[in-house]
Amino acid sequence: MRGPLRPSGRSAYRNYSIPIMKRTPMPGLIRITPQETTRPTNIPKPTEFSQRWYSPYDSLGLESVVSVYLARLAYFRITAHADTSEDEVGGVLIGHWCEDPETGSQFVMVNHMLPARHTRQGSVYLTFTKDTLLDVHDQIEKYYPEEKIVGWYHTHPRMGVFLSHYDTFLHHNFFPEPWQVALVVEPFTSAAGFFIRQSDGALDPSRYFGFYEMDGANGRRSVVHWHNLKKTESEFEGGTTYE
Repeated sequence: MRGPLRPSGRSAYRNYSIPIMKRTPMPGLIRITPQETTRPTNIPKPTEFSQRWYSPYDSLGLESVVSVYLARLAYFRITAHADTSEDEVGGVLIGHWCEDPETGSQFVMVNHMLPARHTRQGSVYLTFTKDTLLDVHDQIEKYYPEEKIVGWYHTHPRMGVFLSHYDTFLHHNFFPEPWQVALVVEPFTSAAGFFIRQSDGALDPSRYFGFYEMDGANGRRSVVHWHNLKKTESEFEGGTTYE
């Protein structure tokens, strides 16, 4: 995805727009989320009811700031949106930023997604417009007023699972909270992965993390069909990697 954002002087949820394809960062950028940083919601991790999906990079010792719990409905809607076009599509991830009271570890629950409308897009780029962002925040205020933007997603048709230079720029500047994540989906090979900041603040654009499929445990059949992710780390033995 490409196309940096810039402020347009509106209110806390209405002050963002994006010019077309600027190639250099601009000063005075305003975040896509409110400036105030609140505390995470204090609830236990729903691990008992979730199926873990491993990335081939999860065993390399990277320590993400948060783990991701993805609701099935959000998964269905993301994959359905990803299949609608051979051009890049994307949107935002809605849910909760949480902290387990026993372990102190943080996680995000992705309960919903909102597709980005009114975009400019092509086979190798996606640009949010002013109308895109106004529409997203209007929908959040109307349907999910008690939840947060916990990240964003977009597709890389036939390109693999990674963050481009512009994706990384966008993530750092407009999803700046340590707990906000980026999901990249490659619909043609059924691959995907979450890009999450590490404990030192670094974001590796080539190594993605797996996630927990909520309501995917206790004998319930999984609905996930991203073939680069596995249910056990041992399935990656032999040096197999996926992109």
